[in-house]
Amino acid sequence: MSKVVVIGGGASGLVSAINLAEDNEVIVLEKNSICGKKLLMTGNGRCNYFNDDFSINHYYSFSMNLIDELINDKEKDNILNFFNSLGIIPKIKDGYYYPYSNQASNIRNVLVDKAISSGVRIINDIEVLDIKKDNNFIIKTDKEEFISEKLVIATGSCAYPKTGSDGKFYSILERLGHTIIKPLPSLVQLIGKGNYFDMWKGVREDVSIKLYEDGQFVKEEKGEIQLTDYGISGICSMNLSSIIARGLDSKKCEKVVINFFPIMSSNELKELIINDFNNNNYKNISMVLESILNYKLGNLIIKLLNYKNTDRLEDIDIDKIVNKINSFELEIIGTKSFDNSQTCSGGVLLDEINLNNMESKIIDNLYLVGEIIDINGDCGGYNLMVSWLTGMRVDK
Repeated sequence: MSKVVVIGGGASGLVSAINLAEDNEVIVLEKNSICGKKLLMTGNGRCNYFNDDFSINHYYSFSMNLIDELINDKEKDNILNFFNSLGIIPKIKDGYYYPYSNQASNIRNVLVDKAISSGVRIINDIEVLDIKKDNNFIIKTDKEEFISEKLVIATGSCAYPKTGSDGKFYSILERLGHTIIKPLPSLVQLIGKGNYFDMWKGVREDVSIKLYEDGQFVKEEKGEIQLTDYGISGICSMNLSSIIARGLDSKKCEKVVINFFPIMSSNELKELIINDFNNNNYKNISMVLESILNYKLGNLIIKLLNYKNTDRLEDIDIDKIVNKINSFELEIIGTKSFDNSQTCSGGVLLDEINLNNMESKIIDNLYLVGEIIDINGDCGGYNLMVSWLTGMRVDK
């Protein structure tokens, strides 16, 4: 049996350890006092661990030409079969899978229990300081030194560092010869350009949002948006953050166009507003907009167009009102930091990894899984699915 060290006891590390335990002596080194700390926080503590819409359209990478080697129907079935074998009963809502208990601890505990029962030795509260490669791997920690024939790096990214992911292993892997695509925050809030955000903070609306990069349309998302004192948040905007962060880093202009009333066309909305005025002659523009929008947002739109709340139909240009509601433009000038991001884009270049078994093409018997590699996904379980399937592929 080969001796294998897995660095990182998160989602990908635990699955890697379970996968390897049948034929190897496996040790997991975990920096935190428990394994799966970040896993416990996913899905607001419910752990959205799978999604029926397993499509490459939900993923981003510098090496998009390689993504379909990982994201395909076969891997989708493998993930489901794996969790079924562990006895996880899913609660499925709109294609989103949660454990039936609605508790992320259910997933975390099952993985830890499976690893231990398979003979995996888990050491918590231990920090890896450095790695050297001779005939074997020499792993220096703050407690003792480990020697292994095979090494799995499952340390996560820079995202959400309070869970233990500090990005230190990017520099270690770079020193060992790997190319690192610059890590940037992803699934993170967007910082807008404007001086009016105090007026709309706290508002939530169901919207469609289109991203334009240097004036060219890139992608559209739909869902709930949260208006904040710095810009915007919410799943639909955070799903655009990977592209935006990468674009801003390349000095591109990033703009979003928000449709705050997507259930109607512009003409239908115009007719609705005019009819409301005509049928309720006591109403001013503020009253009319409050019938379809949060009052804070309505009042902001009125102010931005230099109207008064008390203005009536004859005082305003309805087309300008409709355009502001259906095509609200916001320049994005930044994102929140890694402290706020759920994951990150960037990492080890996929071209340098044998995606069949996740082994490095640079260093024999070195395996790279989970967030450390350059692939990230949208909200909805997509990033965990990469952790599961890369862990399941190790050394196959």
